[in-house]
Amino acid sequence: MSKPNRPKAATPSFLTGEQRINKLLAAAGFGSRRQVDELITDGRVEIDGKLVTQVGVKVDADVAKVTVDGEPLKRHRPVYFAVHKPEGFLCTNCDPDGRPRVIELVPSTARLFPVGRLDASSTGLILLTNDGELAQRLAHPKHCVPKTYFVVVAGQVDYDSMRRLQRGIYLAEGVARVDGATIRKVRKGCTEIDITLSEGKNREIRRVLARLGHKVVVLRRVAIGPLKLADMPEGSYRPLQDKEVAALYNAVDEIKRARNLERRERKKRNTVDGLAMSDGPNGNSADSNGADSASSTPLLRVTGMTSLSGLTATSARTFAAFAPPTSAMSTVARTAPISTRPSTLCAAIRPG
Repeated sequence: MSKPNRPKAATPSFLTGEQRINKLLAAAGFGSRRQVDELITDGRVEIDGKLVTQVGVKVDADVAKVTVDGEPLKRHRPVYFAVHKPEGFLCTNCDPDGRPRVIELVPSTARLFPVGRLDASSTGLILLTNDGELAQRLAHPKHCVPKTYFVVVAGQVDYDSMRRLQRGIYLAEGVARVDGATIRKVRKGCTEIDITLSEGKNREIRRVLARLGHKVVVLRRVAIGPLKLADMPEGSYRPLQDKEVAALYNAVDEIKRARNLERRERKKRNTVDGLAMSDGPNGNSADSNGADSASSTPLLRVTGMTSLSGLTATSARTFAAFAPPTSAMSTVARTAPISTRPSTLCAAIRPG
């Protein structure tokens, strides 16, 4: 009895149809979006025999012939590996000094690259894949995928330091904040901490803890979103299950939905606040005679403005949102200090 034919794996949706060339190359396993942008701008990509140097060019992946360094773009099956990175290994595809790399731990013929980075001194979970779309979603700062770390520092960390850690520590590139920090255990001479963060500043955990006066002794990443390191030994790897890949995609989608909802709520609150300021504290903009109501309409002080006609479109919308009704405009004009420079626009609009 012959075995039934197994259906062929469907081509991933991000390798079909019209899309940006950099997205297509990233999905084809040529690296992250930033890396493939460099391939394009360096003049190494051709579409139907024509050199392309613009990353935003759209191409039909089902019809066009795309080549990179003269080699045609091949459809591939995306693969995913969880790796427990040992100390001393680099998260890079190329090292001029010949140091050991994480991708060397996985014997795969696919063009793999690491998602995100861990410095050479750190250990823990690294995702290797040829799926550029997933790599872009997980690594891009705007998606804020949380990552969890087990950290051992020298000395005893007090709760005041933990509160400072959660409030934020100033670094050269801005304030660094963790999503969560918990003291797991205090030992003689060291402290074990669980830290979760979604930012991606260079060596962020080591630097913020150094600001608190504690040197990091052990730094191990134990989770990327829903993906866990669990009990994998150092230097080992395993392929991801389909449900784990789906969970990573879903985690990013959930974050995007939550962010969009927060943005809509914030916009709604700003609109309500603008209307409330326009109507005044009692909700009445003017009395029946069209005169200004002192109890209902706050006067606005407009600085650095010669006339409403001098406003830009954006400034005009801002003025319209916060200004009292037309009948009150004359009072505003009389009480507002006016600049004598005709080119100066509205510099500030604030309650008087």
